[in-house]
Amino acid sequence: METKRILTGDRPTGPLHLGHYVGSLKNRVRLQDEYDTYILIADLQALTDNFEHPERLGHNVMEVALDYLAVGLKPERAKIVVQSKVPELAELTFYFMNLVTVATLERNPTVKEEIRQRQFGRRVPVGFWAYPISQAADIAIFKADLVPVGEDQLPMIEQTREIVRRFNSLYGRVLVEPEALLGEVARLPGTDGSPKMSKSLNNCIYLSDPPEVLRKRVMGMFTDPTRIHATDPGHVEGNPVFTYHDVFNPNKAEVEELKERYRKGKVGDVEVKERLYQALERFLAPIRERRAAFAAKPNEVREILIEGTRKGRLVAQATMEEVRAAMKLNYFAT
Repeated sequence: METKRILTGDRPTGPLHLGHYVGSLKNRVRLQDEYDTYILIADLQALTDNFEHPERLGHNVMEVALDYLAVGLKPERAKIVVQSKVPELAELTFYFMNLVTVATLERNPTVKEEIRQRQFGRRVPVGFWAYPISQAADIAIFKADLVPVGEDQLPMIEQTREIVRRFNSLYGRVLVEPEALLGEVARLPGTDGSPKMSKSLNNCIYLSDPPEVLRKRVMGMFTDPTRIHATDPGHVEGNPVFTYHDVFNPNKAEVEELKERYRKGKVGDVEVKERLYQALERFLAPIRERRAAFAAKPNEVREILIEGTRKGRLVAQATMEEVRAAMKLNYFAT
């Protein structure tokens, strides 16, 4: 029986945060021994944010690779691929551009929200419009069966499925229609109470945050805005601090005890946050330790990227041979 394949990844716009972990990283680690796994560092797509400073990408690629290795992705199982080193991806993106209308891109809620956050208005770069098509090419070229993603990426996966169906109906059944896999927590709120963590909103807790930075971020988290005094009954539902407790504090009895006291006005925010800090520190300390060990061996990390990209490109080249044949583009041998 043929092993099914996973393709997922991240744009290297900086280090990864807890939202990335619950949305996708945890599933990647959990499934890497079961699936043929490819993890894409989408540096070309990151140019939509860094086109004026492309020199930042080299540093960010390494940062993301370190986070991958730190959370437990094993390079012998999960191949880490650098997007720009697989030129076949750009070729398939160009073909896919003929299968998508501007109206479809404009309706994509993920793209609309990111345009709003970046305040592009009508000055949206064409490269930004095209990145959902590029993402579809990433998934399709690897013939991914499963794509672990956060909830905000579901429209992207649906758009990929539409493009694959359109391609297969026109040219024959070549590509695989992927399925999305959500994390057990669909969306982790930001420390400021926003619906999701976002680097642009500066409301993240990063996987690489040292203890003193972690403490500062936790102690500054929003809680229940209706609660003025520690003796006031508080709301647990919708309270970001308790959302994080539910996800990252393995001591469920402690969490339930804190919730009960909070609802009765018998515990202050400081104690609740201190307990959260302790739980997050226990979670992040081994990740931080593994990250430091890999960071001390940059040449080894580069070799991991080179080898993962080599293996990924072999898959991409094989798919593109089938794509060109299906589209009758093999005019002559080169």
